[in-house]
Amino acid sequence: MSLKVAIQMDPIDVIDISSDSTFVMALEAQARSHSLYHYLTQDLALKSGRVMAGARSLEVRPEEGNHFTLGKQQWIDLTTVDVVLMRQDPPFDMSYITATHLLEHIHPETLVVNDPVHVRNAPEKLFVTHFPDLMPPTLITTNQEQILAFRTEHQDLIIKPLFGNGGAGVFHIGPEDENLNSLLELFTGLYREPIIVQRYEPAVRQGDKRIILIDGKAAGALNRVPTAGESRSNLHVGGTALQSTLTPREEEICTAIGPTLKERGLIFVGIDVIGDYMTEINVTSPTCLQEINRFDGVKLEADIWDAIEAKLS
Repeated sequence: MSLKVAIQMDPIDVIDISSDSTFVMALEAQARSHSLYHYLTQDLALKSGRVMAGARSLEVRPEEGNHFTLGKQQWIDLTTVDVVLMRQDPPFDMSYITATHLLEHIHPETLVVNDPVHVRNAPEKLFVTHFPDLMPPTLITTNQEQILAFRTEHQDLIIKPLFGNGGAGVFHIGPEDENLNSLLELFTGLYREPIIVQRYEPAVRQGDKRIILIDGKAAGALNRVPTAGESRSNLHVGGTALQSTLTPREEEICTAIGPTLKERGLIFVGIDVIGDYMTEINVTSPTCLQEINRFDGVKLEADIWDAIEAKLS
């Protein structure tokens, strides 16, 4: 099976090929003799009912500083390709949402990974609220009275923007911290959306686990441990990656959410788990494939392509 694959992503010249998940997905597709095209979200267009992309043919190589070759830009009708990988990084803003609306026109005749409708309907910090038994106590609101009451109940809090990503804007407010009101004023000034307040889970000191699910089944995991004095465990803010396997509770979480992910066409998903609780379901542009591959001696990108090809066979 030889497929035409269009990859909607950020500029390929600035990616870190030692950690970028989209890059190894492209390498695997190329190894399977699939034809690759690269385009940016700003080169997506809807013209007279046809979804077009200003795309360039793409070749990739695992060579630092020489990892890609792009052809001349050409406008292609995305109904003429077999697969679109929607892999641009968040933020999940109106630009991102608009891209899902455009790609909805071609899916599923052209398979979009992940399903654009359900990407749009599954922001990381909101989708998880459909599984309340699996997540820590959580409040989503702009109402200061509700937030103060939540603090009285739970004392130790994590506060973060609803549509943030990469650990940006995440604050740990302890029981004696006097900065809560000032922080709420800051958030109110910066964001129109509600904020998310969660009970702080001390288990984060032992790590925030990223678990990859492929077509609804757990495929691998990585533990991310925050540095001393830091409540965020994201790798790009200094968290340390450690090899990991799933606990019985984590297997329970994956089993519980797996059928929903599969039903919604969310083929490549990354969930975050702290202790016994799931905190996010990442469906926009999940990461950590390469880190898990190195620890476990696997090729998760091959499993992803197996799942994609199975849906087209």
